[in-house]
Amino acid sequence: MTERIALYAGSFDPPTNGHLDVLKASLAVADTVYAAIGIHPGKKPLFSFEERVGLIEAATKEFGRDGARIKVVAFDGLVVDAARKQGASIMIRGLRDGTDLDYEMQMAGMNETMAPELQTVFLPASPSVRTITATLVRQIASMGGDIRPFVPAAVAGALTAKFAK
Repeated sequence: MTERIALYAGSFDPPTNGHLDVLKASLAVADTVYAAIGIHPGKKPLFSFEERVGLIEAATKEFGRDGARIKVVAFDGLVVDAARKQGASIMIRGLRDGTDLDYEMQMAGMNETMAPELQTVFLPASPSVRTITATLVRQIASMGGDIRPFVPAAVAGALTAKFAK
């Protein structure tokens, strides 16, 4: 049987409980999942690529042995090219609400035109994490708010340290 490889792309700045929810769900549809961190030269992320890798790896250790099925990589071009580079046949996209669905359907259509061999799989976020966005987490953390309900413990510590400076 052929290994099912999926790619789940995002900025993961920072990785949230919503990201982890989708990563965990993706393990049900793929043998190996690449968490692909988008690197955009024009954007200045809060966390470096290396920091985000470490945070994702720390958080996915909570998945037990399944955590080893998640690999973290960088990409700086088209997501379809990143998927091809990793040998993926599946692109995972998380959905929080109808607004996400509308946007993601457009993206899936464009990606299918560019890479018809790739299948986009939409995974709904669990109700408990649907409101979480990395942007809101950064804003709450920057104002000294409690971000622990929204991110893994390692990420909460890293955010607290980042904004204590």
